[in-house]
Amino acid sequence: MSELVHDFIFAAAARTPLAPALVHGEQRLDYAALADAVHGAAAVLGARLRAPGERVAVFLEKRVENVAAMFGATAAGAVFVPVNPLLKPEQVAHILQDCNVRVLVTSHERLKALAPVLAACPDLRAVLATGLQAGHAVPAGVELAAWEDALDAAACQPTPAAPRRIDADVAAILYTSGSTGKPKGVVLSHRNLVAGARSVCAYLAMTPADRILAVLPLSFDYGLSQLTCAFLGGASVVLINHLFARDIVTAVAAERITGLAAVPPLWSQLARLPWPADCSLRYLTNSGGAMPGATLAALRAALPRAEVFLMYGLTEAFRSTYLPPAELDRRPDSMGRAIPNAEVMVVRADGTPCAPHEPGELVHRGALVSLGYWNDPAKTAERFRPAPGQDPALPLVEMAVWSGDTVRRDEEGFLYFVGRTDDLIKVSGYRISPTEIEEQAYASGLVEEAVAFGVPHPELGQAVVLLAVAGETSAAALLKEYKRQLPAYMVPAHVALRTEPFPRNPNGKIDRPALRMAYLDLFESQSP
Repeated sequence: MSELVHDFIFAAAARTPLAPALVHGEQRLDYAALADAVHGAAAVLGARLRAPGERVAVFLEKRVENVAAMFGATAAGAVFVPVNPLLKPEQVAHILQDCNVRVLVTSHERLKALAPVLAACPDLRAVLATGLQAGHAVPAGVELAAWEDALDAAACQPTPAAPRRIDADVAAILYTSGSTGKPKGVVLSHRNLVAGARSVCAYLAMTPADRILAVLPLSFDYGLSQLTCAFLGGASVVLINHLFARDIVTAVAAERITGLAAVPPLWSQLARLPWPADCSLRYLTNSGGAMPGATLAALRAALPRAEVFLMYGLTEAFRSTYLPPAELDRRPDSMGRAIPNAEVMVVRADGTPCAPHEPGELVHRGALVSLGYWNDPAKTAERFRPAPGQDPALPLVEMAVWSGDTVRRDEEGFLYFVGRTDDLIKVSGYRISPTEIEEQAYASGLVEEAVAFGVPHPELGQAVVLLAVAGETSAAALLKEYKRQLPAYMVPAHVALRTEPFPRNPNGKIDRPALRMAYLDLFESQSP
């Protein structure tokens, strides 16, 4: 029998029905109650779907209904589309249009903002809203119902049989943040999600005793994996919609959290906060960018009993590498080696393997490679291409994800990030990684956040610009450190300091494209 992603919950409920599964505020569900919630959601959604594989969008903050709707959608034979709760109505409308959403699950408050754009979503058949109150208008032909009423009604009706699905079928579509252009929908099969959860659970050694704090958006593959991994391992998840980093520290202590995942900007904030000496954390994980060395050192000092897993992933392939905690002291700047059940290659433009320490493109093959971008064959063809090194006698070609990231591999197989292929800065013929420039800023101890990029230069080709968030230092002091530590061609031509944090994209990462574009606009406006 194929294993589907919602089976994690039902299997855990069969094994240990009274084990804690999901917490949100005062709500505490054991696995039996969570399984009931998913079955109820499946009945509600299944009654409103006409064919297997139709899309159900979930536009909610982290809450029990969000989790029930996503896994209930797959249990009903549908595809869930988690929508980041930070998105604006026009961005949500793009997602609803792009993947032809049939059912939207949202809240009374969010529906008020969405109402004006729903008319542009012709495939929408039903809107189910939690806490629904009077006064909403939806387009003609679209059913509007309260989520709670729909659950009550479904409980009084025979449960419709779910269509047969196998692990090759689509389970979810996750939209990238879309910091440049419209966001793309990455299509994930049940096999992708199941294989990813099994791989990560293995190297994190997850057990039913673990308690995971879900900090990241569930629309982010890294955030969604907190649920899939916990449910596979029979662990429990605590949902949090935090306002401040200190809220996370408070929740870790109150809920005796053992596992915490975050992206580098959030880790930088958490590293500056006081942590209790008896902190319950067993492990920390980082993805979504390189963790600055100073941040890593501060976290390890504050949380000496917690193992730190540095990871690298792509939404198109979920997760590619991790660095075992035992290797941190030997190679703290490494992104590790391939996760279980994945192969990660470093290749030249012609697909031949790179020599040790030779920069090349990271290519990921295996069960985690997604099914491409929804409704976008052109962009799919750019990123999903035949895996290198295949036997020409094979009649069917295996597809791999060509990441667009430049990395290098050492003699022991450990990988090191160099930069995005399209982000590398070229100064007087030298290729410079923005990450290397940013790491130097963090190592100086003078800044809290740093972003480096290249701008056009009439003589050098490009010049290095550094933007930094800093309180007490000056641009001159920071430049002095660069001149002391780096060759002249790597020293930023311009340093701009600010005191307010950098803008983030919806997944919590620093919005580098927006910062670069704003700088270029300012640069051009000041040019003679």
